[in-house]
Amino acid sequence: MEGEVVTAITKTNTLRDYLRVLFRHKAVIITTFVTIITAVFIGSQLQTPYYTAQSMMFVTAKKRVESPYYKQMPEKPAEVIRAQSLIALSNPVMERTVRTLHLDQRPLDYEKQFSSKLKAALIDYRLRKLKAKVEAMTPEQKKEFLFRMAVKNLKENIETKMILQTGLFTIKVKDFDPEEAARIANTVSRAYVIFDLEMQLTEFQLRFGEKHSSSVQLKDNIEMMKKRLNGELLSNELEAIGPGSVKIVEQAITPRSPSTMNKPLMFALSFMLSGVLGVLFAFGFDRLEQTFKSPQDVEKYLNVPFLGSIPKRKPKDKLLIDDANPDSTRYVQSFQDLSGQIGLLMRDRNLKSILIIDAEGSGENAAVIANLGIYSSRKAGYKVLIIDADLRSPSISGLFDISNKPGLVDVLEGKVSFKDAVRHIGHNLYVLPSNKTAFNPLTLVGSSMMSDVIRKAGEEYEITFIACADLRHYTDAVILSSIVDGTVLIVNEGGVKRQVVMNAIAPLAQKKANLLGVVLNNRVYEIPDVIYKLT
Repeated sequence: MEGEVVTAITKTNTLRDYLRVLFRHKAVIITTFVTIITAVFIGSQLQTPYYTAQSMMFVTAKKRVESPYYKQMPEKPAEVIRAQSLIALSNPVMERTVRTLHLDQRPLDYEKQFSSKLKAALIDYRLRKLKAKVEAMTPEQKKEFLFRMAVKNLKENIETKMILQTGLFTIKVKDFDPEEAARIANTVSRAYVIFDLEMQLTEFQLRFGEKHSSSVQLKDNIEMMKKRLNGELLSNELEAIGPGSVKIVEQAITPRSPSTMNKPLMFALSFMLSGVLGVLFAFGFDRLEQTFKSPQDVEKYLNVPFLGSIPKRKPKDKLLIDDANPDSTRYVQSFQDLSGQIGLLMRDRNLKSILIIDAEGSGENAAVIANLGIYSSRKAGYKVLIIDADLRSPSISGLFDISNKPGLVDVLEGKVSFKDAVRHIGHNLYVLPSNKTAFNPLTLVGSSMMSDVIRKAGEEYEITFIACADLRHYTDAVILSSIVDGTVLIVNEGGVKRQVVMNAIAPLAQKKANLLGVVLNNRVYEIPDVIYKLT
């Protein structure tokens, strides 16, 4: 079992410490994992796979026809290549491509035939208003609107990239259909060559006239390129080169695989990333959580011995242990270990009375004291007295289902004797209950009568456990700590912040109380027993 009785806590983190953090924050890890995997899955469903085809262009000033037009061009300056790459994306080139391939006749939901069902539903949602708008147009308006939209979409899915220190640049086209991507890339590159030839033709005609041999040759070249404008891959590479100052040196071919990330690889990476982030978040949250989470925290921050831990009670565990409780349950065994630990301290140091204080104000010390009394009397055989000195909110009598009159208040006020107020619960267990008083509780617990009660208890009983108001909100415990043999603190795992407890127990140190140790209550054993035994 996970460290029930600990007298010396090592300061070095072990594998169990790291596993404890992971299991304690398993909800954070699982949430992180599920969130990332879900986000990646949805993202993959919303991303329609697309293909990228590329053609390569070469900018040159050399041509079979001599002309001042070419002589005036620099050899291959970066500025010219950049300008030419931008011209390739200009409206004249884009519009010629759209008209040639009838891209404006594509359905508005063209992407749906390649997308997932989730993305298809999103496309329908986005196009609902657009379709209604288009249907309300006249045929001419609709034709022009669809044409301009096709040009815009083409520009959004095409890019040029310069290859440094060369006269080359590439034209890259994205499309959901790999064959269409190659066809569009080839058409754009040839439309760009035609545009370049048309620019040259205009200059020749202005300088030399329409019948000049160079003008005629340029016209022939333009017509020849127009016949190849359909974007189909030409078997003869020389036919695709083109005769202008810009040449096609590489045609686009149909891509074999999409440009989007490989989905199995993407899920594998997200799986690893979610695991790493989940672990980082777990340790981050654990560091930010300023409560007591382990015996190491108790000794590190309170500088007080750790006496033992009491697990968080499960529904099947009764609040008070009894003979019907199987000793194998962790809840029952925790009181066996704690009773043995406190019993050793009392024998070694000749102690009779132990004040057990709730350091946080959780109100759970009464059940701890009652169970310690039950186990110490029934199992260990001690003659035990439990005194309920919590005059503000007495609860011991309710746990044992006994009357609280007469009780400690009556004894302190001189109404009954100590002996007459004590109840015999059974076996070797006795209880001195209490009720609320009309006087100031501090006056009673600090009176000589209270000291006399504790003295008499020490004479008649082997062990006396004393309950009182919590240390966080009241000073009753500080007063009582000076008239008892020893004091034990109860701190809840994951309860209030550590600094709150540290501030609460500071007055005990000032009173030089005999602080025997700390019990870590409501402890959750995160690591399964099977894994714990292996580590």
